[in-house]
Amino acid sequence: MRKNTQNLRLKPVEMNVDLDEVVRLGAKQMIAAALESEINAYLDKFTQADADRISQDIVRNGYHRERDIAVGAGMVTVSVPRTRNQRGDSENFVSQLVPPYMRRSVTINEAVPLLYLRGLSNGDMMPALEKLFGKGIRGLSPANVTRLKSVWKKEYEDWRHRDLSGKRYVYVWVDGIHLQVNMGDSNLCTLVMIGALADGKKELIAVEGGYRESEESWATTLRGLRQRGFQAPNLFIGDGALGFWKAAKSVFPTAKCQRCWVHKLRNVLDKLPKSLQRQGKTMLHDIYLAPDKATALKAYKQFVACFGAKYPKVTECLEKDKAVLFTFFDFPAEHWLHIRTTNVIESTFSTVRLRTRKTRGKGTAESILLMVYKLLEQATIRWQRLRGAKLLLKVIRNVQFEDGKEMKLAA
Repeated sequence: MRKNTQNLRLKPVEMNVDLDEVVRLGAKQMIAAALESEINAYLDKFTQADADRISQDIVRNGYHRERDIAVGAGMVTVSVPRTRNQRGDSENFVSQLVPPYMRRSVTINEAVPLLYLRGLSNGDMMPALEKLFGKGIRGLSPANVTRLKSVWKKEYEDWRHRDLSGKRYVYVWVDGIHLQVNMGDSNLCTLVMIGALADGKKELIAVEGGYRESEESWATTLRGLRQRGFQAPNLFIGDGALGFWKAAKSVFPTAKCQRCWVHKLRNVLDKLPKSLQRQGKTMLHDIYLAPDKATALKAYKQFVACFGAKYPKVTECLEKDKAVLFTFFDFPAEHWLHIRTTNVIESTFSTVRLRTRKTRGKGTAESILLMVYKLLEQATIRWQRLRGAKLLLKVIRNVQFEDGKEMKLAA
């Protein structure tokens, strides 16, 4: 006998939870799941190393005290798991997702400097943050924003004067970032340096205000770094238009130089008619993406022969930096992707340039430097190691490479 299904239809259930609350609950569950995965991975590491003793020596030990964290969905209560370590030969579990004392997500930490750049007053900043992240954000009152900016200033000044004698940078990328300021002086420029350490990690080296991208501005920055213990890297990578190169030659004459191929490609193509730019771009790719220097130079000669007669300015632009366009072939092939261009800096600043270009109210010179420093500080969290990091020690020891391969000494 068929059952009567008419009375089995689901009736709508009234819920006293709004959509924002649903999102917050979802965020809380996802964070909790991520923390569980993180601590399990931590315990598994010791399980593999010592399967017999793990259950006795390193065990879960409940949770730390609950705390509220401001995320994109609003305020979320988080309980971070903890361990008890009885071995004494390693530290207890520390979450990378929710580090100790963290009260705001990276998203909010990045938003506040941008709002500061836009010239929002302390009273206007809270309404703006609430529109971005929802109401109920605690810990960011106007008074706290004022205190936060004071903390930034001190952090930045302490960082600018830190000791660098214990650092050894192998590769250093340099660029001058032009961001408009309230006074409308287009000559002001933010000088940025990012370095790769011997373990492959990238690190912010310098954020300084300069006049245009002049030799003296860069020389002042480099001399200041040298006084604090900065050693000459194996390779500088930067745009050929910088006043940096003369400064680098005078302050760190032993460092090799590599012009950025992305900048060079743009400069060369700008001098070609639009109808020939696609062909020119393909031929330039054949040069700097070549598997070895001989192939690259052959493609280089073909480009000059193709365009030199009709468009001498095009080939002049390429030829003037020939000596420093192919330096990357003298380093490990695994590193070519990183050292042919200044994309390490460019990719970080693409969003910043877009934001500031569309903002009518520009920041002051001081606010821009602080904004750049804080944004780059946050960006370092997501920076990845260089490919072939183990080869960096050989580069430091001045092991010779030819076409990306280590040269073997004759027996």
